[in-house]
This record gives sequence, C-alpha cells and structure tokens, in this order.
Amino acid sequence: MKSQLSSGKEWLEQLLTLMGVAAEVKTEGFETVTADSDFNWLSISVNDLTETQKQQLIGNKGESIDAIQYLTNTILNLDADPEVQSSFIVELDGYRVQRNQELATLTQDAIAQVQSTGEEVAIPGLSSAERKQIHSLLESTAGLSSESRGQEPNRQLVILPQ
Repeated sequence: MKSQLSSGKEWLEQLLTLMGVAAEVKTEGFETVTADSDFNWLSISVNDLTETQKQQLIGNKGESIDAIQYLTNTILNLDADPEVQSSFIVELDGYRVQRNQELATLTQDAIAQVQSTGEEVAIPGLSSAERKQIHSLLESTAGLSSESRGQEPNRQLVILPQ
C-alpha cells in the first residue's frame, strides 16, 4: 500500500502537470521546520520554474498556493476515515516557512497588546487558512479567545481578553 506522503507527492505532481507546470515535488527536509509530525510537507521544487511561474503558483497574498493546499487536503482525504486522514502543507520557495514566521510574530504582538491593554485587537488581511491557524494557536493561550468578524474579503480575526 502506498504511503499518504507518496500519494500526496504523486497527486500534486499530476495537478502541476495539468496546470502546465513541470515541477518535481519533494517530501523530505522539513524536520527542522516543524516539530509537529501531524503534517506532511510537499515542497514544489523551484529548479525548473521561472519567476513568473513561482509568482503564479503562490498568487496574490498566497491565494493560489492556499487553493492548491486546500485541494490537496480535500482530494487526498476524500474517502479516508477521519482517524487516518492526513494534513498536507504545500510549500514553494520558502513561502510557507516565511509566512508562518510572519504570522507567529504578528500573533505574538497582538497577544502582547491585548494582555497589556485589556482591549481586543483585530488582525485584518488573513486568509481563512491563516485565521484557522491562529484560532488553533489561541485555543491553548490562557486568558484569551478569538473570533472572526466581517465578510470576505474584509473578514478579520479578533483576539479578545476573557
């Protein structure tokens, strides 16, 4: 039986081919990026990509790579039982690693502001995946909660004191 990671690699390479992008997908080398083994990293190799292709695959504010990641997770988990579903992170040219660092800094700054002022802080301009990531992070932060407000494309995450 094929591993979920190799299935993800094969599926993403097929998707890229259908998109007219010939690129290899790598599955190793992310041990230092995250200690969370619940995620399978699929990295699109940039060796044969032009700058234009890289920008198109990432998209405006990461919209394209978020959509590719969403499709990857949805399709690869479609018929899987919930207890064996996998989470895939699609990486391209360090975008996810850099964006995760930016989100961590942004979140920590907002948490510090809420804790020092006792007032809520809104974080606009996040994708739904980024809002979900921050909501999950804040679940384990004592004394704070979060919610999303507004309608797309102006939806924002709000961090609140409890």
